[in-house]
Amino acid sequence: MKRFLYLRDPLFVAACALYAINRWLIKPHAGFLFFHNWFNDALLIPCALPIVLLAHRSLGLRHHDLPPTLGEIFGHLLGWSTLFEVIGPAIFHRATGDPVDVFAYAVGTALAWCWWSRK
Repeated sequence: MKRFLYLRDPLFVAACALYAINRWLIKPHAGFLFFHNWFNDALLIPCALPIVLLAHRSLGLRHHDLPPTLGEIFGHLLGWSTLFEVIGPAIFHRATGDPVDVFAYAVGTALAWCWWSRK
């Protein structure tokens, strides 16, 4: 099986570039709701998971350098969805949980899983 490249993973690099393009080029100049509300949400797992898995590896919590497992990918989706859409809004009353955000996270997660699980 192939080795996971963490911060050099092509999906991670592309997703981070897309995040920056959306954040600084598209959102300030376009009024499309998708780019303002959900595009960056779909990039959550592709952008954040390689960083977290590298930290897990460095701390000895991850014992291999294989691509993310189904459990790692969907476990983080569940954890971050709960944190960002349930716990966060309960603590910070200016925030509002949004099920559509969770759907966007899930779409990005599914695409990331397809990429990372390809042979």
